Amino acid sequence: MKVHLPSIGIGIGAVVAIVVIVSIVFGQGFHNPMTASTQGDTGKISSQNDTTPKAAMNLLIDNTSPILGSDNAPITMIEFGDYQCFYCNQFYHTTEPDIVKNYIDTGKVRMVFKDFVIIGQDSVNAAHAAHCAQEQGKFWEYHDTLYNNWNGENTGWASSANLLSFAKDVGLNATQFGQCMTQSRYISTVQGSLSNAKDLGLTGTPDFFIIAPDKSVTKIVGAQPFEVFDGLFKSKLKS
Repeated sequence: MKVHLPSIGIGIGAVVAIVVIVSIVFGQGFHNPMTASTQGDTGKISSQNDTTPKAAMNLLIDNTSPILGSDNAPITMIEFGDYQCFYCNQFYHTTEPDIVKNYIDTGKVRMVFKDFVIIGQDSVNAAHAAHCAQEQGKFWEYHDTLYNNWNGENTGWASSANLLSFAKDVGLNATQFGQCMTQSRYISTVQGSLSNAKDLGLTGTPDFFIIAPDKSVTKIVGAQPFEVFDGLFKSKLKS
């Protein structure tokens, strides 16, 4: 499927074109998204201002992964991604390591992941598996394993057998993981995140929302290089 094509063709130098300031400064503080199964409001961010700040913020912070980084980091980075997406995989391997090293590990940025499952059923299965891994405290380890084992879109790499194998690779209890998958315990979380993405008007993956210390929100479209995130983070930390 080609539905995530808006991420294609955005050059490294096209910084101005891909950084968009969302015209809402949210009055609510960012809450800890560890309660990933909580359903959010379904309002839309629009120029008519028919969405309350809280409802708009909920589209970003509900149905998320656990936090990667410090709970007290001044900047929050939200990624909407699909584990089958080529460009999400590209971001994971080429840009995310530098963000982790320079900003997440240093306590300046915290990151959460939201599922925008738009490529196929394997996208849904992989996303659900990551939430099952969180039951045993290993969401991010499983998240990394999914991207490290990516083998194209709808090629079968995210089959049930492979997802179970990945669970064993990261040290999960296979029985507990298998029960979680069979019972579809987190399908509402995955579907809720997908609904949030649609309400935000997203059409491709990956997309990012950066919440600054003053609660202003900046959207970054596509698998941009580290320099784009670095410049934005530095600007927001100075303001």
